[in-house]
Amino acid sequence: MTDYSNMGGKKVEKVDNAREQALIIITDVFRKNAYSNLLLKNLGRKFSPLDQAFITELVYGTIKWKLRIDNAINHISNKKIDDISLYALNILRMGIYQIDFMNKVPEFASVNESVKLAKKYENEGAAKFVNAVLRNYLRKHDSVVLPDKRRDCVKYLSVAYSFPEWIVKKLTEEYGMEFTEEFLKCSNDVPSLTARVNTLKTNKENIFKSLADDDIDVLDAKYMKDAFTFKNPSNIGGLRQYKDGLFTIQDESSMLAVKILSPRSGEFIMDVCSAPGTKSTYMAELMDNKGTVISGDIAYNKLGLIDKDAKRLGINIIKTICNDASGVNGYYAGKADRVLVDAPCSGFGIMNKKPEIRWNRTMKDIESIERTQSLILSASSKYVKPKGILVYSTCTVLKSENIDIIDNFLKSNSNFCMEDISYDVPQKLLKPSCRSGYINIYPNTDGIDGFFIAKLRRME
Repeated sequence: MTDYSNMGGKKVEKVDNAREQALIIITDVFRKNAYSNLLLKNLGRKFSPLDQAFITELVYGTIKWKLRIDNAINHISNKKIDDISLYALNILRMGIYQIDFMNKVPEFASVNESVKLAKKYENEGAAKFVNAVLRNYLRKHDSVVLPDKRRDCVKYLSVAYSFPEWIVKKLTEEYGMEFTEEFLKCSNDVPSLTARVNTLKTNKENIFKSLADDDIDVLDAKYMKDAFTFKNPSNIGGLRQYKDGLFTIQDESSMLAVKILSPRSGEFIMDVCSAPGTKSTYMAELMDNKGTVISGDIAYNKLGLIDKDAKRLGINIIKTICNDASGVNGYYAGKADRVLVDAPCSGFGIMNKKPEIRWNRTMKDIESIERTQSLILSASSKYVKPKGILVYSTCTVLKSENIDIIDNFLKSNSNFCMEDISYDVPQKLLKPSCRSGYINIYPNTDGIDGFFIAKLRRME
């Protein structure tokens, strides 16, 4: 017997809850510029681990491959993308993603469930349209073509790997066509989930044994000795080891920024753009929970998250403050042994984790971000003691947000110089630039988040 629910006075077939949740999240991402990772965070309260995994893949995959899917819709549909309502369009995108990328989902289920969603969120006419397009796509799938790579390589890369043309163009100008294609390809891969051992409470050997006892498979991370990766991550926040503060989630690139900062026990350290606090808590662990970490952020509502995580990890040396890092807080001027500026950035090094970045960013955003980065770096330098250390990091690969920011800062601040980081960087990740005081990390060549890290010392 067909199950029905009532919505707005019209009877519709009951839709699949997981697909409906995915549609709601995807629509919020494209309509409100929301972040998918934040919207996916609380699924555990309503959905089983299996459904959570399905929703996560469907959301990330549909957002990630939007442009390539839209290219297919334009080839198959008698309506152009701009003429299709947002719900119907997102339902089509989800349907095609299931057909092309989710091999375990039967094609009939992809079509039928999409039609049900269209009936609920649009109308009978939209449902017929969705049904026609998806069934047409199943028949004419092989007729969909990509732009000619030889005639217009930028357009080809844009559609083939689903990135806006302006991003592809900017990357090719900086890195060339071959590197850019590898970078785009890698930015569509499913990232591994990396965690950091809390050395205040345990060590890697003990946590590996504890997780193995609970049938959780983990591996050593690529570079950082305090890091490990989950083979098949699921409901990590629900693990007793996580609740007990034995580990926290953090990528190796992010960990490396703290390693290069080299915090020491008893020091006074500032993390000026700290939320969500993973770098601050890593500092505290390396300091053996002795000294002071000032963890500042402009978003007051995020400071509680830092305090909560510090408590979970057994850390009591972190003091959170609400502070606009682009201006100088005179109280801390000249007091810090070390300062970390993990600056706001375009995020182009983590587009595999936050796929909507590629759609939400514009060239004007980048220019605005660069101005903010320069202001924050300049203000933060005032906190550094003579002989103290200043580390600047971003999770992007654009030179204008990275080495160009450092070069411009040094031109205006002759009391700072670059500091060799060769001894801070794991041997397998060592690069010639490390001797000059900075490192660029790329997901396609290094297998971890794209990052830039530079180390400066204030001279007497």
